[in-house]
Amino acid sequence: MNEQYIVGRNPVLELLKSDKEVEKIYVLNGDNKGSINKIIGIAKDRNIVIQQVDKNKLDNLAEGNSHQGVAALATSYSYSSIEEIFYSAKEKNQDPFIIILDGIEDPHNLGAIIRTAECGGAHGIIIPKRRSASVTQTVYKSSAGAVEHMLVAKVNNISSTIDDLKEKGLWIYGADMEGNEYHFNTNLTGSLALVIGNEGKGISRLVKEKCDVLVKIPMLGNISSLNASNAASILIYEVIRQKYGSKK
Repeated sequence: MNEQYIVGRNPVLELLKSDKEVEKIYVLNGDNKGSINKIIGIAKDRNIVIQQVDKNKLDNLAEGNSHQGVAALATSYSYSSIEEIFYSAKEKNQDPFIIILDGIEDPHNLGAIIRTAECGGAHGIIIPKRRSASVTQTVYKSSAGAVEHMLVAKVNNISSTIDDLKEKGLWIYGADMEGNEYHFNTNLTGSLALVIGNEGKGISRLVKEKCDVLVKIPMLGNISSLNASNAASILIYEVIRQKYGSKK
């Protein structure tokens, strides 16, 4: 079974709240205040080994990420299937809401999108197996632990996956600065998937052709595009606005 180190107070807390196996907690010598104390308490309740270490040890485990005085040794992330994502929506009696990431390569962007997707009630995220960031320690940190509560599926081919989603009744909306409609003028209700493209190249041509509608976000300044995670946030919350905006 593969193992990895998760660092940072929020990511470690969320890890401990999940049902994943945690081998050991590393805590900075003498730091047992606030959320660190809470982490230690949960770890003791779960009979997880707690080791006091120096800053150099934590720096090495963090590999350049901010550890905030704590790290956890855990089993590696378990990817989900698309069927599990659909089951999650069915279990909640909700229309499936899926985020498709077409070649997001920056783990910080992937983590930020996972965090927004989890906050926005998305049922799952789909990423390709090749030319894409995977769920790593950096993603854990960037998502502030939200990755523990989000189903992520890896697929061989995004285009064929979109075909499968369409057969299941989903409408596919791609984010593209030359899209047909502004996001706020587009009906983003019902069963749907949002496609967010690569940070530099956007959505690939084949995937773009598979989208039912290409939506654009207004650009009024000198910069012609948004960061991928920012664009995803705007579209995810437009879905929420249309879903709940008329309800009192």
